[in-house]
Amino acid sequence: MSLVLNRRNFVAAAAAGGGSVALASLFPAWAQPVSSGIIAPLPVVSGNDITLRIARQTMRIDGKVSRAIGINGTVPGPLIRLKQGQTARINVVNDLDVDSSIHWHGLLLPFQMDGVPGVSFPGIKPRSTFVYEFPVIQSGTYWYHSHSGLQEQLGHYGPIVIDPEGADPIAYDREHVVVLSDHSQLSPEAIFRKMKVNPGHFNMQRQTLSGLLAGKDQPLKDRLEWGRMRMDPTDIADVNGSTYQFLVNGHGPKDNWTALFTPGERVRLRIINASAMSIFNVRIPGLRLTIVQADGLNVRPVEVDEFQIAVAETYDVIVTPTGDQAYTLVAEANDRSGMGRATLAPRAGMVAEVPPLRERPLTTMKDMGMGDMDMSGGAIAGMDHSGMAMGTAPSAPADAACPPEHAKMGHCTPADAAPAAVDHSAMGHGSGGMDHSMRDFSVAPQVDKNPGVQTISPMPVDRMGEPGQGLEDVEHKVLTYYDLVALDRNPDVRAPDRSLDIHLTGNMERFMWSFDGMKMSDHHEPIPFIEGERVRINLINDSMMSHPIHLHGHFFELVTGKGDHSPRKHTVLVQPGGSASFDFTADALGDWAFHCHMLYHMHAGMMRVVSVRPRGEAA
Repeated sequence: MSLVLNRRNFVAAAAAGGGSVALASLFPAWAQPVSSGIIAPLPVVSGNDITLRIARQTMRIDGKVSRAIGINGTVPGPLIRLKQGQTARINVVNDLDVDSSIHWHGLLLPFQMDGVPGVSFPGIKPRSTFVYEFPVIQSGTYWYHSHSGLQEQLGHYGPIVIDPEGADPIAYDREHVVVLSDHSQLSPEAIFRKMKVNPGHFNMQRQTLSGLLAGKDQPLKDRLEWGRMRMDPTDIADVNGSTYQFLVNGHGPKDNWTALFTPGERVRLRIINASAMSIFNVRIPGLRLTIVQADGLNVRPVEVDEFQIAVAETYDVIVTPTGDQAYTLVAEANDRSGMGRATLAPRAGMVAEVPPLRERPLTTMKDMGMGDMDMSGGAIAGMDHSGMAMGTAPSAPADAACPPEHAKMGHCTPADAAPAAVDHSAMGHGSGGMDHSMRDFSVAPQVDKNPGVQTISPMPVDRMGEPGQGLEDVEHKVLTYYDLVALDRNPDVRAPDRSLDIHLTGNMERFMWSFDGMKMSDHHEPIPFIEGERVRINLINDSMMSHPIHLHGHFFELVTGKGDHSPRKHTVLVQPGGSASFDFTADALGDWAFHCHMLYHMHAGMMRVVSVRPRGEAA
């Protein structure tokens, strides 16, 4: 039975029944009666000399008090407003009893100011101050967060807006910064421990007999096949609405954070996903969204009805509400286990109907890197009779060269690489089904063979042209990476010098995560790059989970066929079982973090160091 979510009908029904309190408790937070609206904007700090103080505190979410780490007494931390061309001096005071840090996500600065303990600086000791000082050479929407332990989950994050030196090419009358995040009453350490013991601990959306009988879940024969592989098709999000509250600017759904507008205004929404583990599908029913900026850089305006925003991404959106009415901003978790919501309205106290959660998605053979395999017939789309994949694996440009120091590390893909043969026995096809091992390392020779690598995707495909899990069949326009076109010509349009394949590896049963089977904690050598070289990175997701991959200190160009106007980003979501490619210029000397921005994936090992070395220096 679906929930009735028209707020006036809900309140009237509760009152008529004489049990409004009891009835309300049966509804999820986003469907319960809301406050008159919190319209307080985020606090702002600006200027050439800024002080931020990190400290433990409490925060109140939908009336409940929760432990947190805040900055200057708030969660999120204050909006840092800078101007392109200035020099920022930011004094960070650590009032915690443990080390802390701040990373300036997406900002181009000297690596010593990047804020990653153990990589670019030692960290900030308890009861001490560290001064970050760097030139501000860009503009756009960014954010900052802790890179120490699991502090980010507790509220250690905040937004950054950098105004351009000259005229802003984006015309708007009013703006609102919208920080999406997730929060739990459980400590982040407890969340991590529970997932190590049972990675499916928080999944309360498993398939049921009633779902099978109602035709909502997989047919029994398919379910048996998935069980044989020890895979759960409802395993979309590691941590979800069963323990998380989804926040907008630090407020829960019942708090009803409200952004005001005057009808007819062009309203710019600077949307930041500062969550630890939540991918959101964002829409405003009744309003079209014009995407004008991605990860802080301007793109040609593209009109959509919805977009998926991965952890650590930012999108700037223009909306033009014309009526004297309220609109609901919906940030639905990608596994449909809950939502963050806010209101856009001409006046405080207004609310709009909140749509019900849509049916939760199920993973497919494509999410396992199996192309469009038909479970019942065992046939895999995209394979010819010889057992060869008809589509080639990611490879380097025809003129690519592989320096010897990289070749010996297995970090180059030959330009004339033939499609990898698919080993049916490795996938269990010889027995009429699939076993759960699926570890054909012949298609990924650089991957370390260890228990932390559960699967190797045999047939990964480029999924950057897809809208994201659960959004394939919606009846409106959803943004894809292929829709993005840079507003300005890319600063470096050279062809790549070489190509590097990086596999996103893990063992979901043990909650182990890595790159190429190698964890950060194993102290592997940094991934080397030479100053000024142009490299194509092919990210190949060997797991059934989504991974937003972030490279510090650089922007990169997505390989989506847009030529010298390829969209430039600092974070890219690699869909399950799929691949994503980008070109980047190694133009920032130093050591830089490279990691999955799912906080617990990074904490479990999916992080490495990228080292950009001066040309001529030995690798």
